[in-house]
Order: sequence, then C-alpha cells, then structure tokens
Amino acid sequence: MRRVQLQESWPALWRDCHFYDLAEVYGQPDNLGYAYAYAARRERALRLVDSFLQPGARILDVAAAQGNFTLALAEKGYRVTWNDLRGELAGYVQLKHEHGDVAYAPGNVLELSFPDLFDAVLLTEVIEHVAHPDVLLRKVSQLVRPGGYIIMTTPNGAYFKNRLPKFSDCADPSVFEAAQFQPNADGHIFLLHPEEIAELAAKAGLEVAEQVLFTNPLTTGHLGSERLLRVLPRLVVQALEMLTQHLPHILRRKLLVQTAVLLRVH
Repeated sequence: MRRVQLQESWPALWRDCHFYDLAEVYGQPDNLGYAYAYAARRERALRLVDSFLQPGARILDVAAAQGNFTLALAEKGYRVTWNDLRGELAGYVQLKHEHGDVAYAPGNVLELSFPDLFDAVLLTEVIEHVAHPDVLLRKVSQLVRPGGYIIMTTPNGAYFKNRLPKFSDCADPSVFEAAQFQPNADGHIFLLHPEEIAELAAKAGLEVAEQVLFTNPLTTGHLGSERLLRVLPRLVVQALEMLTQHLPHILRRKLLVQTAVLLRVH
C-alpha cells in the first residue's frame, strides 16, 4: 500500500480519511486505544479471510471507506471490489493502490447488482450503521455464491458500557432510516448482541461458522487507560488481550468490546 502525503488541495473527505490513516495505517495515532482496537479488528478479519479462502478468490468489501482492508487483501492476491456510498473516496483509494487486483463499485450496496457472485463479502463495522440489519444480511447473502462467506466485525452489543438498543427490541426500525449510513461511532444505531447475530443469520439463510469476542476495555482506553497504554510495551498490551480471551464466556460476553463473525452461505 502506497503511503500518501496530505495535500491541502484534497477534498475535505480525503483529508478526513488521511487523518484516520495516520492511526490505522501509518502508525501515528493520537489515541492509542483506538489504534490497538483497529489493529485487532483488521487482524481478525484478514485471518478469517486467509483461513477459508485462497488467493484469487473474489471479495466484495462493503462500505470500505479509505480502502485499507481492500488494498491489504489485493496485495495478498485476492480479487477485491471496493464499495462505498461516498464514491468520491475511490480516488483516494487509487492514490494508495500499489499492486493487486482492485475494482471499484461505489453506491448503496442494497441497490447494487453484479454480473457474478462473490466468494466472500467483507462487512467490517457496517451493520451497526443501518436501520435494517436483517435486510442488509439478506441482500449481501444474495451476492455470495453457495458455500461462500460473509466476514463481519461489529461492536459487541452485550459489552457492559453499551447503551444502545438491541435490534430485536425495536418494534419499528424504520424510525431510524433517516439516521443510517452515518460514519464513525456517532452513526451507530443498534449494537447486536451475540445471540442476535445467530438469529439474524438464520433468517437470512446463513450459518454461523465461527464467532469470537475480542478486544478488552483496557486496551481500547475505555477505562481511562490511555495514559497507561502510552508507557506499556506493545507486547504487554497484546498479552493482556490474550489473557482476556481465556476468561469464561459469561465474562467475555460482558467485558469484550468487539465481535468477529464468519457466516457461511447455504
């Protein structure tokens, strides 16, 4: 992935994306907790892709923003289609594209069609931004070949600091339609609980092949630990993360911040 330098002539959206790239790609975070959480999410998603797909597989990266997952997968030999509602971001991704097979399909994935089915769809931090997560899963599953996969990450709705509603408790999700598709944490509508994911998957004709909770609140800075993170060696932070993976499930369900899910299409 090519490193790009900030240009004052860029559109405001490109400049915003470069700000996030400083933390997510270039190793210059203002917020170490955010950077650690992003790195853990990226590692989990890419590991799931590598575990179940071979290079050459076709992957659709939905709401891919500045294309960091898209470009990483392309460099591994996957054929990746970048998608985002904000079509003007395609130019920013192209600046960073160094090698690998990348196509561009801007637009609302709920309204797009493609000539061929994909081997997998990547949904990283997307489903919590839509008013109808059940509709999103059904639509995306129709874009994947039988036996293919949806790789999804999303905040854990059962995390003890979560104050957002469960999707299953909302009688009329359409009331949130005006607020959907907004970026960043301010755009979160529902945060799905682990059991909700299984229920939504089953209704969409999907099978949960793997589901894991990860990232503890200390290493995300959620407990006021940002100053501590600045003096702790990265290996210690990683060891803390590993320790929490061995907690009983009832504790992990409440203490861990993120969920990664592998869904298989029937």
